[in-house]
Amino acid sequence: MRIALFTDTFVPEVNGVARTLKRFTDFLDKKQIEYKVFAPETPDKDLFAAHIHRFTSFRFFLYPECRIALPNIMQIKEELQKFKPHLVHVATPFNMGLCGLHFAKKLQIPIVGSYHTDFDQYLHYYDLQFLSKLLWRYMHWFHRPLQKIFVPSQTTLEQLKRHGFTNLHIWPRGVDCSLFHPHYNKQEIREKYQIHEKYLFVYVGRIAAEKDVHLLPQIAKQLPESVKNDVHWLIVGDGPLKEKLQQDIPDNMTFVGYLHGEELAKTYTAADIFVFPSATETFGNVVLESLASGTPVIGADSGGVKNIVEHGKFGYLCEPGNVESFVHAILQCLLSNAKIKQMGLDGRAYALTQNWDSIFEELLAQYEEVIRRSPYVLYA
Repeated sequence: MRIALFTDTFVPEVNGVARTLKRFTDFLDKKQIEYKVFAPETPDKDLFAAHIHRFTSFRFFLYPECRIALPNIMQIKEELQKFKPHLVHVATPFNMGLCGLHFAKKLQIPIVGSYHTDFDQYLHYYDLQFLSKLLWRYMHWFHRPLQKIFVPSQTTLEQLKRHGFTNLHIWPRGVDCSLFHPHYNKQEIREKYQIHEKYLFVYVGRIAAEKDVHLLPQIAKQLPESVKNDVHWLIVGDGPLKEKLQQDIPDNMTFVGYLHGEELAKTYTAADIFVFPSATETFGNVVLESLASGTPVIGADSGGVKNIVEHGKFGYLCEPGNVESFVHAILQCLLSNAKIKQMGLDGRAYALTQNWDSIFEELLAQYEEVIRRSPYVLYA
């Protein structure tokens, strides 16, 4: 099987889509399955092998962390004709995805796609709701030719069904339980950031409006005095709201930027509670990483997060955007150390069932079904 993957985001960009796709290509390497990735160029040009094809790009003005590619059409066509893929997978619906869609049709290659981001909800956070109808019209046009559309959660599948999408299949996310686990030394992170408070709360993700991260300082300030001074907050990540948020945070809240690998894993493990207010997740990779680390999650009862967190067992689900609901959930969690520990054990047990290899094997089986059913005459 030869796979051509078109995406508008790929590592070293830090987001769930890029990380998932990189993990998938690592899996393909391990299985010795041929693939080509077509993605925007980044400042770190020398990180990847020859099968990653990058194209000139510029920062998106609304979201500087994202890049818009200017693909070289002739080069892409030449690469595809040389590579002769059995299947095209478009992971995003923008410039690179459009190229994949165009050439799959033109060269008569079976095509599938994945839906990772709820762009319609994002519009509300940037006062662009008036574009909602136009966005859905475009998304329908883009996804209509796809023989399968892979979505990360049941909630996302149901949402797209309501909007009239068909050929939907769940492609869930896994977690590396050998990296994210509860057995790191919890004191290491506390010593590094000079944390002396009784409890450590952690957030991991982009510091952006659509993540509802602006709620964190409000939640911190509304905790009862008896709890407030016993808590330290670590905010892991970066993004357009970081500078503004830092102007009005309590003394017990520390922004540490992006963390990776073991440093990130140790931070999850050191935390007593993972607080994640985002209501726009189609899945919530960081939520699963926290559970794998034995740390209970307090998250929004929305999107993919509510498909991961079993309320009252792995943590608590709160009314999206409701500060009081998050405060109440935190207090429920802190009723006893035994309760936190049991939630951590239950979350870890669940995470151990979410194995990347079996998830990717199922995706390959779906690919094979599409190729078998293809009306096109495929390459030898």
